Amino acid sequence: MNAVVENKKNRKLDVHEILTWLEEDGMVTADNAHMVRMLAGGKAFLDKHPLEIIAERHWMDEKTARPLTLDALTEWFAQRVGLPYLRIDPLKIDVAQVTDVMSFAYAQRFNVLAVNVEAHSVTVATAQPFDRDWEVELSRLHNKEFKQVIASPEEISRYLIEFYTVSKSVFGAQKDGQRGLGDLHNLESLMELGRSGKLDANDQHVVNIVDWLLQYAFDQRASDIHLEPRREMSNVRFRIDGMMHEVYQIPTPVMAAVSSRIKILGRMDVAEKRRPQDGRMKTRSPDGQEIELRLSTMPTAFGEKLVMRIFDPEVLVRNFQELGFSAKDDEMWQSMIHQPNGIILVTGPTGSGKTTTLYSSLKQLAKPDVNVCTIEDPIELVEPAFNQMQVQKNIDLDFSSGVKTLLRQDPDIIMIGEIRDMETAEMAIQAALTGHLVLSTLHTNDAPSAITRLMDIGVPPYLIQSSVIGVMAQRLVRTLCPHCKQPIEIEDDAWQALVKPWKSRKPETAQKPVGCLECRNTGYQGRMGIYEMFTFTKAARKLITENCDVNALRQQVVKDGLMPMRLSGANKVAQGITTIDEVMRVSPPPLDA
Repeated sequence: MNAVVENKKNRKLDVHEILTWLEEDGMVTADNAHMVRMLAGGKAFLDKHPLEIIAERHWMDEKTARPLTLDALTEWFAQRVGLPYLRIDPLKIDVAQVTDVMSFAYAQRFNVLAVNVEAHSVTVATAQPFDRDWEVELSRLHNKEFKQVIASPEEISRYLIEFYTVSKSVFGAQKDGQRGLGDLHNLESLMELGRSGKLDANDQHVVNIVDWLLQYAFDQRASDIHLEPRREMSNVRFRIDGMMHEVYQIPTPVMAAVSSRIKILGRMDVAEKRRPQDGRMKTRSPDGQEIELRLSTMPTAFGEKLVMRIFDPEVLVRNFQELGFSAKDDEMWQSMIHQPNGIILVTGPTGSGKTTTLYSSLKQLAKPDVNVCTIEDPIELVEPAFNQMQVQKNIDLDFSSGVKTLLRQDPDIIMIGEIRDMETAEMAIQAALTGHLVLSTLHTNDAPSAITRLMDIGVPPYLIQSSVIGVMAQRLVRTLCPHCKQPIEIEDDAWQALVKPWKSRKPETAQKPVGCLECRNTGYQGRMGIYEMFTFTKAARKLITENCDVNALRQQVVKDGLMPMRLSGANKVAQGITTIDEVMRVSPPPLDA
């Protein structure tokens, strides 16, 4: 097939030739092909690639009955001309390197995009493999071999603009900031730069970089953006589905200006770079949806590290099944949160989805006739249905004094961001005993350990018995990509390691991650919760004593109906939602039950 490319250099493919190939491969009917040939000469199609013209017809493949989307057509086209197909993943491309290969005007003229630069070769994405006038000039200029891959014409056009815009903005900001910056190749100079802030945070180049960064993060489904200063080139990383991905490198002086710009948007003190700060800002996603971000800065050796936590407002409209609750979990959780008074505890490490669970529950409970009040550190997501208050230690407003204030506000339901000390625990219990429903979080490995944690901070057993309704522990597992997962037979040893020491029937098959373009070859796309929860029975309450044995308590709540977290994960493995390795990675090792 490469011979096809060799024999047809230096010309552009037209829609007639593409349609002929599709007919030869039995993918479109002669009548449909004839109809498009008749239309192809119109003005509406002058600036469009032949594959785009065909994709707009929304045909089905006559052989496989699958939609002939632009991606499907591009993949077929690559096979037809004997070249590799590439779905452009911007997270895997060094933007500074590829935009240095050719100018934007030159790349746009031929609609080609460099996607990989190595010592002796450059890989270029194109949708016109026979139009190769650019190759001779660039080979002479760079003295490297140029390789072609086929990519969607839509992706090439889009990333041409994105990559060159951000690259130009970074270069422009760097150039603007060169004057008076001195030598930046040592720690002292960098620290001086961080204090002086010579680059203007309102410079249009810096504004463009920040705008691109935010839109890019939304597009890639990132939950966090990390801006990490280093000696010369600073890192931009995204957390996607719980995993960190390096996205881009920015010169450190430019990164300082980018951080300052974000601090301005978050109404933070731009001049203060020696102490940590928190802030928040709002912007809009590419589809126009309002997005809220929480900002946090931290002084490091090379300047301020800034993390932006992105809050997806969609999480508040999802039901509990979408969050990962089983039918039994949902029934038990609903029975707990609809109690008139008492304490409900949600446990798990940072990033395990506790906030999402609590906010989703409060959103469901916040009716017009119910007063929901929260005290948080900080307020994670501003929600109009709640009355939210933030901890401010500089004016002695901590969790315990915050709860005391809330109790004077005639609340029905109180959410406490975290029970950290005896004072907060006492106020939470007082609220529960005086007729309020209290939801809060603790940091423990599993649900039964929450009880011993309360006792460790000084809560008497009799108060736990009389106030705590139930406890839930949770973790987030990555879910398998629906586009590429494949059936697999589970090995006995792997299944036993997951469910030990409990007994659970091994499913006949499960699913394994494969990796495709949709999931960036990770095999996973999205996350879902696994849970363990219990409500107190009389037998369990009797075990809450001064010398409480957490193992005995765990055994009792399992008898009373608690499904351990790993068994919850095992059920999702059996349903083909996730994998054994993923459940083992995030869930705590079981103690004897």
